[in-house]
Amino acid sequence: MSTPDELELQFTLLTAVARYDALRARDALASPADEDDSPTPPDPGAEPLTRGEALELLALGEVIARKAGYGRQLSVRSARQAGASWSQIGAALGTSKQAAWEAHNRWIDEQAREHRRDGHRGWDENDVAAARTLAGPPEGEDAQ
Repeated sequence: MSTPDELELQFTLLTAVARYDALRARDALASPADEDDSPTPPDPGAEPLTRGEALELLALGEVIARKAGYGRQLSVRSARQAGASWSQIGAALGTSKQAAWEAHNRWIDEQAREHRRDGHRGWDENDVAAARTLAGPPEGEDAQ
């Protein structure tokens, strides 16, 4: 069985989405396990997913969420570098400035934890300090 941690190393966001989409489409087109209670499937010849593929589909969903979340926070960082306020970032994310700031700071914390865990991934103390400086406080930025 593949775990999200294993698959995260094997797939980019684009390739994870492509594999997820292929498995999801096959699953949607395949005959249900209990054919007596279900209408005719869209493609009676489609192969149902194996147990391993069904579990891979679940794990890929988690990989996609992780990679998209990481990309989202990199975009938040880019917006801050470009001078966007937390109010503007919150609006772009459909949330409050406080929620956007808190999510970004949790992400910074996670980058520090990753680095402490294995020393390779994530951010060292200098990177974390720079990220916190760039993030700044959530309040008092509505003047932009």
